[in-house]
Amino acid sequence: MPIYEYECTKCGKVFEVWQQMSDKPLTKCQDCSGKVQKLISRSAFHLKGSGWYATDYAGKSVPSKSAAGDNAAKSHCQEKVCNKKKDAAKSDSAS
Repeated sequence: MPIYEYECTKCGKVFEVWQQMSDKPLTKCQDCSGKVQKLISRSAFHLKGSGWYATDYAGKSVPSKSAAGDNAAKSHCQEKVCNKKKDAAKSDSAS
């Protein structure tokens, strides 16, 4: 059963109501009996299950473990080079 959000134009209160789609929209505020308007709310859904995206819609191959290891080694070496450059710059500016 859907949850609908309403806002009162008189008191400004925002509230939610569980209603069937066939029910008539509310017209009066539950607190002050002022006029209410139905709000358009963001809807959400969550896809669960392993491999839903990867097997059905990705269309890309999964990288091999050796390629992932090579990338990790490259980034580690680049990090060392960057750290050496930073250390050299600090020692030059300290002099």
